[in-house]
Amino acid sequence: MKILFVCTGNICRSPLAEGILRSKLKKNHNTAEVDSCGFESFHIGDAPDARAQAIAKKHGIDISAHQARLFTIKDFDRFDQIYIMDVSHYQRVMHLSRNVNDRQKIDFIMNQAFPGSNLNVQDPWYSDISAFEKVYQQLELACEIIASRLKEKPGKT
Repeated sequence: MKILFVCTGNICRSPLAEGILRSKLKKNHNTAEVDSCGFESFHIGDAPDARAQAIAKKHGIDISAHQARLFTIKDFDRFDQIYIMDVSHYQRVMHLSRNVNDRQKIDFIMNQAFPGSNLNVQDPWYSDISAFEKVYQQLELACEIIASRLKEKPGKT
């Protein structure tokens, strides 16, 4: 199973989700591939926001080695599941999809915890570190469910 998380700049929400899920999969000895990316080019190659790194570290996760990258159409070929953080990401990924197979891979990450809700994970960029903690908690809940499903049925989410 190959999982991709998508957000705006790939420096806050999606690298947090990537780090959280990687940590959970490692504990379960699951070898699923996990990655993240974004849509804004001004952060390409950057490490995650210092606040995202601090929150991850607080929870025992190191995301400092991550480097932001852009979403590409090739990601549809590389990944089995593409989780997005909000409606704007959903629209952009759907717009780039080439066919039904691509579209079936796309879902809001919070639908893992609240099926069919299409809830956004709010962008913490313009807020203080407490917003990053809230984002962490949302993503931790969703990633726990993803990890549990992968543990029960490797290859499925």
